[in-house]
Formats: sequence, C-alpha cells, structure tokens
Amino acid sequence: QVQLVESGGGLVQPGDSLRLSCTVSGGPLDRYVMGWFRQAPGKEREFVGNVKWSNLISKIADSVKGRFAISRDSFKKIMYLRIFALKPEDTAVYYCAAVPSGSGSESEVDEYDSWGQGTQVTVSA
Repeated sequence: QVQLVESGGGLVQPGDSLRLSCTVSGGPLDRYVMGWFRQAPGKEREFVGNVKWSNLISKIADSVKGRFAISRDSFKKIMYLRIFALKPEDTAVYYCAAVPSGSGSESEVDEYDSWGQGTQVTVSA
C-alpha cells in the first residue's frame, strides 16, 4: 500500500480555479491507478477522475468533464487535481485514493485500498 496526503483545499469564490495536491509515499507507483473522489455533505462519495501513474492516461467523470483535469509529477510523487470555473455544487471534501492496476474501471470507491484524509473545498461568494 501507499500513503496519501491531500492539500490545497480552502474557501474559494464561484468561478475561481483551484489545484489540489495528493502527495504519495511508498510504492513503487508504476503499477498504480490514482483516483480523485469527493463527498458533499449528506451525499455518497463520488468518483471525479483517475490517472494511471505509468502512462498518464486519465479518465474524468462526465459530470465534471471540461472543468477538472488530473496530472502528476512523478519525480515529486504528487498527483494534482485542477478545478476550473468552480461552482457552489463543487463544495465537498476531496479525497485521493490509490489501487494497483486491475481489470476494473477504477471508478468505484470499493476498488481502492489506500485513501488520504481528505481536503475541504468550499465554494461560496
């Protein structure tokens, strides 16, 4: 398993952009899929996107496609989630997660076995 620590959350205004970071320790990471999820108050944790660490192939949930982007710095072992044009409905705790690559879609909570503690993003005027 790997250890994950999210950072970069905070209070932002609608229309702002934000970059969340997920710092990874442990590994090696070449065989891992790294995911981002979010959980709004009173709602289930939902998939935002993921990236295969080895080849940077990413998948973004349809609900946020066009506004969210995932990248990673392999040297620093940090995964990023960039959010553009933030909306109040983006308010949630954002989590990063990791799992060794498998045959699944890696878009379900149950597929991941390592999680960070989460970082709060609040979008409000």
